[in-house]
Amino acid sequence: MILITAKKTFRSINLSKYLIVFILIGLMVFSGILSPAFLKPRNILNIFWQTSYVGIIAIGITFVMIAGGIDLSVGSMLALLGAVAIQLVNKFGDRTSSVILSILITYAVAVLLGFGIGLLTTKGRIPAFVTTLGGMAIYRSLVLNFANGGVYMTMSQRYTSIGMKFVFGLPLPMLVFIVYAIVAYILLDKTKFGRHIFAVGANETAAMYSAINVDMVRTWTYVVSGISVATSAILLSSMMSAVSSSSTGNGFELDAIAAAVIGGTSLSGGKGSIFGTFFGALILGVINNMLVMLNVAVYLQGTVKGLIIIGAVILQNLRKE
Repeated sequence: MILITAKKTFRSINLSKYLIVFILIGLMVFSGILSPAFLKPRNILNIFWQTSYVGIIAIGITFVMIAGGIDLSVGSMLALLGAVAIQLVNKFGDRTSSVILSILITYAVAVLLGFGIGLLTTKGRIPAFVTTLGGMAIYRSLVLNFANGGVYMTMSQRYTSIGMKFVFGLPLPMLVFIVYAIVAYILLDKTKFGRHIFAVGANETAAMYSAINVDMVRTWTYVVSGISVATSAILLSSMMSAVSSSSTGNGFELDAIAAAVIGGTSLSGGKGSIFGTFFGALILGVINNMLVMLNVAVYLQGTVKGLIIIGAVILQNLRKE
């Protein structure tokens, strides 16, 4: 009787949900075998720290993708928002109140940009790929123009201390990533808004017949994405004390999408989880770190990421069959 109960309990556990955790552990063990220095606590902490910036953005883009959209503008938006934050801090002065005001205005700009992209996609009936691709070009062009192709720098000690702050011995970006993931999980899995996102992505027509405002739900997912980018932009620009108009944020859109796809988020919408994206980002971070330790050419790392995305999509398709 006990054996039968144990078998039923074991079967009731959705092992596929936790497969990504086992993959992460396996990758870490494999990396440790290839390079013993990989498993040093300092290196593991660095992986988590470096992953946090893309991971936060990936969490936001998960909302967009589950609703059936895509956002290719996040990398350029990060550079623009980071530049906005630094310019505001430089203008308002190195006071705590000034830094807080600068951060709040940066978030307000992020909300407006996200809402604008969302409206163009939904009310303007422009495909998300085109809208966000255009946004990517516009944001990068603006930050390049304002900086004359140079670098935005700040001497504000209060602002730069944000990105370099440690809490309980852990870097602030890492803690923000964890807390942000928890909040996003609650929003996506435990609220009506989250249920509507899944409904819209799974079947738009059925969602409309269920009295769900499809356009507004999709629009707000881009707002969530914008807020995520602003959070990452503030943490990254304060840590670096600068934003390069030409290179900051480059490739972040690919990494964020890759993290979401690795975590099980469907490119066609209706499926995904914050849990999966969180560990998908960490897997990507481990792979990046492993490639560096193995002295793989930087120019080839994009090839590896591309193959990972293709492989993850193939696995998703195989599961559907």
